[in-house]
Amino acid sequence: MSEELEYGPDILSLVDEDGVEHSFELIDSLDVDDKSYVALIPVADDDSLENDDGELIILRIIEEDGQEFLEAIEDEDEFNEISAMFMERLEDFYDIEEE
Repeated sequence: MSEELEYGPDILSLVDEDGVEHSFELIDSLDVDDKSYVALIPVADDDSLENDDGELIILRIIEEDGQEFLEAIEDEDEFNEISAMFMERLEDFYDIEEE
């Protein structure tokens, strides 16, 4: 008996500051200096993001009380460094346009 494994995208549901839930696809993750980061893109069929420009969203993973949470990167230098790393890793796989 042969089993076929199907792998689909990793989808995360995140709630914004207005309490609206949005769906994102996890496209990459990396660890830098004992910190973890993820790169997300909006899911194409999420009606709440229909006017989104497909921008790459980069968040830091933090752990509190044994649970993982995602947070925005407030430090501009840290954000720019991590963004550049993700862009370099992803440019071969995705059609990414820099602004």
